[in-house]
Amino acid sequence: MEPVAGPDVRGAVPEGLGVAIRDTAEEIAALLRAGAGMERRVPQSQWSVGEAAAHLALANELMADIAAGRARSYGDGTPQSLAAANEQSLAAFGERGAEPLAGMIVEQAAACLKALKERSAEGTVVTPLGPMGPDVLGSYLLTHMLGHGYDLARALGRAHMIDRERVRLTLPFFMTVMPRVTDTARTAGLSACYAIRLWGGGRFGVRAAGGAVSVGEQLPGRTDCTILIEPVTFLLMALGRRGQWGALAQGRILVGGRKPWLAPRFPALFKAP
Repeated sequence: MEPVAGPDVRGAVPEGLGVAIRDTAEEIAALLRAGAGMERRVPQSQWSVGEAAAHLALANELMADIAAGRARSYGDGTPQSLAAANEQSLAAFGERGAEPLAGMIVEQAAACLKALKERSAEGTVVTPLGPMGPDVLGSYLLTHMLGHGYDLARALGRAHMIDRERVRLTLPFFMTVMPRVTDTARTAGLSACYAIRLWGGGRFGVRAAGGAVSVGEQLPGRTDCTILIEPVTFLLMALGRRGQWGALAQGRILVGGRKPWLAPRFPALFKAP
C-alpha cells in the first residue's frame, strides 16, 4: 500500500483565501449589526450570542498576533485545554456589544491577513494546534470563523455564510490537523485507506495504520473506502455541528470502495478541537 503524502506546511496565501476571509468577517459583522439579540443562546452551546462573538473577536486577534510572529500561549491543542483557554479569555474580556465586537472581528481578520501576506515566505508559526505555514494558518482562521459564524446565524435565525468554495479553502487546515486530533483509542488496530471527495471539487486521502493517521492531497493507490460528501455537510460534521446519520439518510454522503462499511467509522477517528 502506498503511503499518503503529508501536507506541505509552507507556501503563500492561496488565491481566493484573502477574499473569503474578508467576506466571512464582514458577513459575521453584518449579522451582529442587524439588531442582534446579544443575550440569545447559541444552539447546543453554553454561550450567548455576545459571548460567541466576543470569543470570535478574541480568536481573530490571537490569529493576527500569531501571524505577525508574536508568541501567544493558548492551551496545548487538546479539546480540554482549548476550552479552558476560551473561558479564561472570555472572563478577562468584558465587551459584549454588537458594534464593538463586529468591528473587532473585521479589523483583526484584516490584520491577520496582512501579516500572513507579509510572512508568506518565512516558514512556520506556532499555533494552538501545532506549527503551520501562512497558507494553513489562513485556512485555520477561515475555518474557525465559518464554524462560529454558522452558530451565530443559527442563533439569530439568519442564513449562514458557508458555501462550496469556502469549504474547499478549509481543506489545508483539516489535512494538517487531522493527524494531531486523532483518537488513538479509535484508530488502534485499524488498517485502512480512505479517499474523501467533496462534491464539486476538493479531495484528500487518509491512511490509518499502527494507531496513527496520515493525510495528504494525493489519494492512496489502493483505496478501501471512498466517501463522497456534500461540502457544507463535510464542514459541519468536521466541526462537530452535525452528525453523519441524518446526512446519510438525506443522500448528502455516498460511500463506495472495497470496504464501504468502514465509512461510518471514519468521523469517530478524530476529536474535534
